[in-house]
Amino acid sequence: MFRTRSSFRCKVFWSVTQCVLYISFLLSSWSCSAETDYPFRNTSLSWDTRVNDLVDRLTLKEIMLQMSKGGSGPNAGPAPHIPRLGIGPYSWNTECLRGDVSAGNATSFPQALGLAATFSTDVIHDVAEATGVEVRAKYNDYRKHKQYGDHKGASCFSPVINIMRHPLWGRNQETYGEDPFLSGVMAAHFVKGLQGQNPTYIRASAGCKHFDVHGGPDNIPVSRFSFDAQVSERDWRLTFLPAFKRCVEAGTFSLMCSYNRLNGIPACGNKRLLTDILRKEWGFKGYVVSDQEAIENIINFHHYLNNTVDTVALCVNAGCNLELSTNEAIPVYFSMIDAIRSGKLTEKVVRARVKPLFYTRMRLGEFDPPDLNPYNFLGLSNIQSANHRMKSLEAAMKSFVLLKNVNNLLPFHKSFQKIAVVGPMANNLDQLFGDYSADASRQYTTTPLDGLKHLAQITNYGQGCPDNRCVHYNATQVKTAVANTEVVFVCLGTGQELEKEGNDRISMDLPGHQLQLMKDAVRFAGNAPVILLLFNAGPLNISWAEQSGCVGAILECFFPAQAAGEAIFSVLTSNGENSNPAGRLPFTWPMYDNQVPFISNYSMEGRTYRYFKGDPLYPFGFGLSYSKFHYYDAWLSPYISAGKPARVKVEVGNSGPYDGDEVIQIYLEWITTKMPMPRLQLVAFRRVFIKVNDTVTYTLEIQPSDMAVWTGSAFVIEQGTMRIYIGGQQPNQKMSVPSNILVREFHIAN
Repeated sequence: MFRTRSSFRCKVFWSVTQCVLYISFLLSSWSCSAETDYPFRNTSLSWDTRVNDLVDRLTLKEIMLQMSKGGSGPNAGPAPHIPRLGIGPYSWNTECLRGDVSAGNATSFPQALGLAATFSTDVIHDVAEATGVEVRAKYNDYRKHKQYGDHKGASCFSPVINIMRHPLWGRNQETYGEDPFLSGVMAAHFVKGLQGQNPTYIRASAGCKHFDVHGGPDNIPVSRFSFDAQVSERDWRLTFLPAFKRCVEAGTFSLMCSYNRLNGIPACGNKRLLTDILRKEWGFKGYVVSDQEAIENIINFHHYLNNTVDTVALCVNAGCNLELSTNEAIPVYFSMIDAIRSGKLTEKVVRARVKPLFYTRMRLGEFDPPDLNPYNFLGLSNIQSANHRMKSLEAAMKSFVLLKNVNNLLPFHKSFQKIAVVGPMANNLDQLFGDYSADASRQYTTTPLDGLKHLAQITNYGQGCPDNRCVHYNATQVKTAVANTEVVFVCLGTGQELEKEGNDRISMDLPGHQLQLMKDAVRFAGNAPVILLLFNAGPLNISWAEQSGCVGAILECFFPAQAAGEAIFSVLTSNGENSNPAGRLPFTWPMYDNQVPFISNYSMEGRTYRYFKGDPLYPFGFGLSYSKFHYYDAWLSPYISAGKPARVKVEVGNSGPYDGDEVIQIYLEWITTKMPMPRLQLVAFRRVFIKVNDTVTYTLEIQPSDMAVWTGSAFVIEQGTMRIYIGGQQPNQKMSVPSNILVREFHIAN
């Protein structure tokens, strides 16, 4: 029954301020609570009954407005209020890839690709949970003050789970890397962390994107707005769909359809994608939102159709529930009623499409008494809380990948008299965060230079280049800085200045004069060791640094965000918990970009570790440690019944000299199938902590779905032999870590 009475309960442990805020929230939320007792507000009814009641009361014009207003700018959003039903506005346009984006001060966590490098589901979950808390806290405050618009809702356009299939794509940084299994597992934990575990309400709703076959180009050599991704059914099923399926299974409330065409048909108007596969095969019940202007682009860039009536009919019939435009006063979905009148769209379909939008809002608690929903009590004190800042630091430390460490140069256990810090990323506050970052306050941000200063009494700093493009290079700054120092740190990279949404790179080469800067640092350093710190997403050609005996260590830092300096200092000095590096590359790092097929070619042949030919600079899953690990034994049943998981028991030890994390990786090889499958597939992983001279045993499971082969029409678990490789790395790699790899086989039988 709808309740007009506030059941305010100030418990003794609440502060007076909390009680006052709660009363204010209740009054503001229910200031219009005199409306009729509609069934859609009756919490004793089922969700479907409530949604059906609400949607049945809407006029077609009201539905049209709700489905048209998912975009950015005052014309494109928010979805308008419906006064006669007491329904307020709702803002759909919220970005929270790893922090609440463009919504004022918020905790900024490392960029997604760095989070993937942690190989830790706990880290992903914690980051998503903290992000969800801050998004919800701000949403509560916006509602209290009746503020609506961009970045003021609780429905996130995150996570990004496209496959990193080419090193030059500008959006690689937003992804979880190149592997569909890793991406899917990470996506599932992000969704659950963001949305929360309450059985009735969600904290914030997740939205996996960009669906589908979207992974470059963005602008080189052609625009993403008009690009037609031609993909085989096999590659589609084995590479581009699996992560999204796991996202759906995890309970995401939405997906975002992508800009591109998929085999000639725009993704946001692709019925096979949005209905036949997403809804009928996978059972998805949520909503699909278009990428920004993707529906307009069907007319303006793809030239697939030439009018708005046909376009809205195409997209709504295909399964796109919500249009996201850029401040369009007259979006395409405004032609919805005309499409119904012309018989190209039916009222029944339209009413069905708007239901998931209101279902999401109901699960967020919008239509229920506020005190029933625990997420309504999240306040602004959660923003940049001490706990969230600590999680940002931990995530950054766990994301770093140690690529080179000659003669155990690292970690340092002493302070120095004088060090040098050079390069355009050493103190580049804006470029440390990556694209789609929360706007962290400067008081919570440390740059590499800030952190490295703690290593010495005197720190010489020489930027060398005014920006990451490094077109203008001042060699004198570098020479002066490195002279007569004990250690030289070279900080190079890209940042969103050179790679981000809408901005592909033209080459894997270090930008501008960055390679010369590094060579000069080595040249003028004398006998001082040189350490390269990299801040980038797509791999760079650092073969000179890898092969040079004068570059003693290389640390891949990705875009570590607000805790960059603090995290770098801790890892370089093995200072405290999580300071022994254990990040692993979530992508194959080619030596040269010509080792990978052209970006516009969507065949997976030769791409990612699953199909790569030749020797990369660093393989997928690679990463060094300050310790050495040994895999002593692994046990599993030699026979597995089809449809049952394979449980692998692994014994691994840390021979020292530091406590630290190891990432157990299990790769599967199909031995007897006649179907063309990847040469290898990661099928299980776990990041584990092991003390020095300790041996631990863990059990990992290989799920039946990850043993299946694609026959051309379906996934089938065949009888036959499977081989697995168990260790801290991929098997048979020229560039490898010191630990061993165990090989086992099992047979699948009916």
